[in-house]
Amino acid sequence: MKLLIITGMSGAGKSVVANDLEDMGFYCVDNIPPAIIPAVVSISQMGSEELERIAVVTDIRGGEMFSQIQDTLKKLDDANINYKILFLDANDDVIINRYRENRRKHPLCDDNGLSLDEAVSAERKKLQSIREKADYVLDTSGFSAGDLKTTIADLVLGNSSKGFSVICKSFGFKYGYDTEADLVFDVRCLPNPFYIENLKRKTGQNEAVKDYIFSFKESREFKKKLIDFIEYSIPLYVKEGKSRLVISFGCTGGKHRSVAFAQTVGEYLKEKDYNVNTVHRDIKK
Repeated sequence: MKLLIITGMSGAGKSVVANDLEDMGFYCVDNIPPAIIPAVVSISQMGSEELERIAVVTDIRGGEMFSQIQDTLKKLDDANINYKILFLDANDDVIINRYRENRRKHPLCDDNGLSLDEAVSAERKKLQSIREKADYVLDTSGFSAGDLKTTIADLVLGNSSKGFSVICKSFGFKYGYDTEADLVFDVRCLPNPFYIENLKRKTGQNEAVKDYIFSFKESREFKKKLIDFIEYSIPLYVKEGKSRLVISFGCTGGKHRSVAFAQTVGEYLKEKDYNVNTVHRDIKK
């Protein structure tokens, strides 16, 4: 189990990072008192499906409850629970500008009668000890949303592409266009197994069907150029901060050529260590 404790300065982007981590497959809990963290871990280990990735956000919004953070970390250590601490920071001017732009109140302003500048300064002092204990300290001052997501994936997962998922989908144009797709490739231009009697009732998941389709030079060339394009494009989508890419392959009925291409490209991308799911929308119609 991977447990990530997210904390840091108010306005530094903790909630944004939690949303990004959720896209990467983490179970995320925002604004949680530190004392509850061990209970969340225990609950996650119950039942037949243990959660593999958990991220919790705990910070100064918890008021006096946040002062229990050091005691909570000791309990996690004593229980041999592995965890990492991600501390998000930003310079004072950036934090102040963010609060002024979104017109939200800083957590320390209400209870203490502090100005925004004073609240930011006071919070920085309160968080100094946990900042020193953090495994990762990230200053978000100059980050775009896409850059932040890529950096978080690199820090937490070791590779930004691991926080990115690909869906390879087949569909039949006769049943309607795939409106979910980011990229659509029409493979109706390639030889059709439907007209081969012993292949007609099989699908593109069948080896004989795939062998027939890729026995043609144009099918092999189409696949090669397709994979070159997809391999070039995926890092650009990752860099832009996209968390999921739907690549759809369409043929007439969605049973032969589109299925074979979705299967083949999906298997290739899995070998390249991408998180891939293959879906056949119309294969049973």
